[in-house]
Amino acid sequence: MSYLPITRALSSLAVAAAFLSATVPVQAQEVVTVPSVDLKRYVGKWYEIARFPNSFQKKCIANATAEYRARSDGDIDVTNRCKVEGGVLDQADGLARVIDGSRNAKMQVRFAPPWLAWFPLVWGDYWIIDLDADYSIATVGTPSRDYLWILARKPALSTAEYEAAVNNATKQGFDTSKLVKTLQE
Repeated sequence: MSYLPITRALSSLAVAAAFLSATVPVQAQEVVTVPSVDLKRYVGKWYEIARFPNSFQKKCIANATAEYRARSDGDIDVTNRCKVEGGVLDQADGLARVIDGSRNAKMQVRFAPPWLAWFPLVWGDYWIIDLDADYSIATVGTPSRDYLWILARKPALSTAEYEAAVNNATKQGFDTSKLVKTLQE
């Protein structure tokens, strides 16, 4: 009895398995957040450095910012601003709540009126996937990888800082080729 056909079949199977494992997209892995976030340090004003295009920011042409303010009930007030056509400042006010057990690294945000807060679809994921030690640069994404923002405490980043944020998001399986830099005047 010859084992050659079996050996060939197993070899072919091993090669196919190796090929498939090498080509499995990173998206198969779960998005990982930072271990924990000190909300007292995280609140304040952030400048949007880059983002994935999205429907709710399609009118924003420059100067996008997010401001977070801690509330006494543990939630966070959110104010997003950006410049739209004609130089007008657009503003969206919302609320963020921390997901239990996430050590403040996972939140949900809503910009819908409070009377709709009971409806799950008005809440969007807000996962902090990268945060430097001095809380000056943050990358925020969603577990679906449909949304991504690079934020900073200042309106511009050095090339090295920006590339580090992009590289981390790429390692997490985000298609960073979709990132659009935000004009900060």
